[in-house]
This record gives sequence, structure tokens and C-alpha cells, in this order.
Amino acid sequence: MSSSDTIQTNTHNSLRRLYPGTRLESSFTWPVENLDDLDSSFGVHEYIQQTIRMDKSNVQHIVDLPESVDRQVWQFEHLRQVCLELSLLVVALEPECTMENCPEMKADGWLYLCAAHPSTQSCPAIDYIIHTLDGAAMLLNNSKYFPSRISIPEPSLKHFQSIARRLYRVFAHAYFHHREIYQSFENETYLYARFLLLSQTYNLIPPSLVTIPDERSNGNDMGDRDEYRRNPPKQQQENNNDTDTETVVSANGD
Repeated sequence: MSSSDTIQTNTHNSLRRLYPGTRLESSFTWPVENLDDLDSSFGVHEYIQQTIRMDKSNVQHIVDLPESVDRQVWQFEHLRQVCLELSLLVVALEPECTMENCPEMKADGWLYLCAAHPSTQSCPAIDYIIHTLDGAAMLLNNSKYFPSRISIPEPSLKHFQSIARRLYRVFAHAYFHHREIYQSFENETYLYARFLLLSQTYNLIPPSLVTIPDERSNGNDMGDRDEYRRNPPKQQQENNNDTDTETVVSANGD
């Protein structure tokens, strides 16, 4: 195991429990443990959460694959964690992202149609976001596709890209339509930075679908965004054989 996988050695066994009545500031204060010491089927997920608590801004360390962890399990557990944390963004969005303010799910010139209905249709952005998170959670917890937390069947790997693509739309809507809420959330959690690095590392999202400007690009992002609007990538059209059956259309009539 590399040195990056060893944060601090816990010399005694500890019960990792949150008891009723525990104050927030006293939560998750158990000793930091080595990855090898987290020997339950949930060990990889616990390790990811531990590294996030230690320094959520160090997204490179959080996403880096430990030597002893299966590459597919690592992606699986990270996607589960992203879904958990995105629910907090939904809470932040709810007062502003209402049916009146956002009657449709849009992001950077695209309108997304929701497949969580008897027939694919447009629905309010907040409903679309909730449907997306519910659908991703249901898929990741479906024992037919993911029967184990320690190995991932080869046929199930295709779902990672489908899930990541849908989750990206949540970030994109928040960025383009609720910028202050998005920025406040991102400054606190670094969730988008982590999700983007994960997606780039494991090729979960094509570069052509990344529409949120890189804040580190020193003002060069606007040209890329204009080009995106003029020439919407064909990859935005969903594959009918994919589990992601949501449809996208250009809101600009392109």
C-alpha cells in the first residue's frame, strides 16, 4: 500500500457509531484509520468519507485510487457518495428553484425531458433533479446490477457513464440558473470539482458535455461556451439502448 493510503494509524479498535443526541460538532470524531483496517464490505465507502472529512478541498487525494482497491468498486462508491452529497444541494435549491421560477429543466441552452413519467415529458427543474437522484440511487442499490460492494459485474459498468451524465445536469442547472447557491455550495463542499475529476479520470463524461466553465481558465471559457451553443454536440442525444432514457433538445431551436 502506498503512503498516500495511510493517513494515521489507529492503534485500537473503535466503534464508528453516531449515537442519539450526538451534537453535530461531536460527530465523526472517531480516530482516523488505515484503509486496510476498514475491513467491512463498506470499508471503501468509509475510507472515501474519511478522506473527505479530513480535507474536502484536496480532491486529487480523494479521487486517487488506492493500490488495494478495485478500480470499478472505487468508481461505484464515489458515485454513491456524490448522490448523497447532491441531496444537500437540492435542499439549498428548493427555496429558489420552484415550479414558477424553473418550470423546465434547462442548462446552458438545453432543455432536458424527464423519463420518470409514463411518457417522456418536460417537468419542473426541481422535480427533474429529484427524479434524477432517486433514479441514480435506485440503480446503484439494485442488486440485479450491483449485487456486491466488493466487486462489480462487467456488464454493469456501462451504468456508471449513464449515472454520471445525468448527475452532471444537476450541477449544470444549478450553475447556470442559481449561480449564488451553486457557488456557496461548491465553496463549502468542492463536490463539483471532485465529481469532475472523477469523471475525467475514468472517462465517465465526454469532454464535449462539460459545459460549466473552468474557473481557473483566466477568462478563456466564454469562447468555448459560445462555440458550444453554436454547435451543440451530437452526443447530447441519448442512446435508446442506454439505461439513461432521458431526452435532450436544444432550447435555442438548433
